[in-house]
Amino acid sequence: MLTRKLALALGCALLCQASLPARGTEAPAVVATIAPLHSLVTGVMDGVGRPHLLLPGGASPHSYALKPSDARRLAEARVVFWIGETLEAFLERPLAALAGKARVIELLDAPGLVRLPVREGGVWETHEDDHAKDGTENHGHAKDGHEAHKGADAHVWLDPANARAMVAAIAAALAEADPANAGAYAANARAMNVRLDALDTRIAARLASVKERPYIVFHDAYQYFERRYGLRPAGAVTVGSGRAPGARRRVELRARIRDSGAGCVFIEPQFEPRIAQTVVEGTDARIDTLDPLGAALTPGPDAYFALLDGLAEGLARCLAGGRADGQPGDGR
Repeated sequence: MLTRKLALALGCALLCQASLPARGTEAPAVVATIAPLHSLVTGVMDGVGRPHLLLPGGASPHSYALKPSDARRLAEARVVFWIGETLEAFLERPLAALAGKARVIELLDAPGLVRLPVREGGVWETHEDDHAKDGTENHGHAKDGHEAHKGADAHVWLDPANARAMVAAIAAALAEADPANAGAYAANARAMNVRLDALDTRIAARLASVKERPYIVFHDAYQYFERRYGLRPAGAVTVGSGRAPGARRRVELRARIRDSGAGCVFIEPQFEPRIAQTVVEGTDARIDTLDPLGAALTPGPDAYFALLDGLAEGLARCLAGGRADGQPGDGR
């Protein structure tokens, strides 16, 4: 009996030790570009080390300018995680020049990741067979290799299933760079997957009652989230450059709002609300806010979950007929 207890205690100790950082080992220097990606990397590195977030809250990954401190972080890094040149185009040359000794992981190439093509134009016709009824159907097919994501929508993190694929790739890359802590990375990845499954279930339940209600977004950043949960986006205010829509475009959008029955137009924190106000003028649409990057969130392992919960809450609230302040919407 005593021998069995000792064996069980030893087994438990070995199992627990596998999930802890190895003694005497220093965590590798790791850089992650955007807040949602940094959050996933932070979760996988929990108890071992903490990655550096390259882009501060509110910074655009399309046009960010590196600071000297950023260049130093890249030069010192052993692993750099980014989505890819499709999103962080500014980083392509600095990575080649500064991170020559680092392993650079482009997560658009993550095995098992689902990639969707960029939607053309700013008006989309949504039919019942175009979106997933249960959040699992009609996704694009995952393909491995750099050529597979040319022309792909880069906002891949907004689908929790893609986050699982990214977590697996992050854990594998960290284990290769830091074999002494491979057990900890694997255990953390399993814990992250449990949280991602719960998040997926929670969001599907939150959006179930409003998923058939059309809406307009500021720019086309939410396709993966929309496909996952069977939502009905009707179009985007801006196309490509993100500039304020001209008079003709505003007329087209008002017609689209009326024709589709869109109940909400969603802006983003870094853009002036008056842009959306000119679009909804003369319609019954309400204005609310969505943020695909989590600009106001505290960086860390919980930020990714807060980001997607926030998207679900914003959509559900506005599409159900309310505003951010809890009052009925009036379109102004």
